[in-house]
Amino acid sequence: MSAVTVDTADDVATILLNRPEKLNALSDAMIDEFFAVLDDIARSSARVVVISGAGRGFCAGFDLSLAAEDGGGDERFWASRQERFGALVTRVRGIPQPTIAAVNGAATGAGLGLALACDTRIGSTAVRFSSAFVRVGMSSCDVGVSWLLPRAIGTTRAFELMLTGRMVEAEEAERIGLILRQMAPDQLLEEAHALARAIADNGRMGTWMTKRGMWANLEAGSMQAAIELENRTQTFMLGTGGLASRAAERGFTKPAKG
Repeated sequence: MSAVTVDTADDVATILLNRPEKLNALSDAMIDEFFAVLDDIARSSARVVVISGAGRGFCAGFDLSLAAEDGGGDERFWASRQERFGALVTRVRGIPQPTIAAVNGAATGAGLGLALACDTRIGSTAVRFSSAFVRVGMSSCDVGVSWLLPRAIGTTRAFELMLTGRMVEAEEAERIGLILRQMAPDQLLEEAHALARAIADNGRMGTWMTKRGMWANLEAGSMQAAIELENRTQTFMLGTGGLASRAAERGFTKPAKG
């Protein structure tokens, strides 16, 4: 059985991490499967992507049963593995479709990084977040968390969570902005798909450029640089002819000359 499955309906692709006996902890093979799925979706007609986990967990991060591996004594083994896992964040960000994490349970370590890599997050009442690596002899600066978490919740809270590795459960996660809202577990995917359809209704190109512009401007050096990118994006979008057609579809027609 595949450790990463995908189902597409109504222009929404749903990726399911499917290793429930391990709380969807990531192995090397699972990362390879995930990247292949993302590549396929990037080329597909899907307009929005929902990412969730099978069973009780969203993703428990790196599979610690692999921690003793040494790659046959090759000193490059762990560096290569680290770079491969770290690329998970940029690959999720890099696909053109907006992404929604439907966080159904534990999202720890690299699982926290994966959830943060998505453009927004909805959580079930069973959700639990932790930058867990600091509790097992490693650093919490892993899989993009040190860049993404402070941008999601601010530096004061991010430092506390990363230095302690403590668990954040659903109510707190919603209060501090780690998730958009919390839902009963049996309503989580339905809510995520409803949000995905609302995004998809706005059209493929506009949502793609919004995603790209938002992430790019999180790294902009000044407000003026951000506005410059916005201006260029809007000028490009105007050239597609989408403004006139969408305005007409929504009843904003040009008055007839009298």
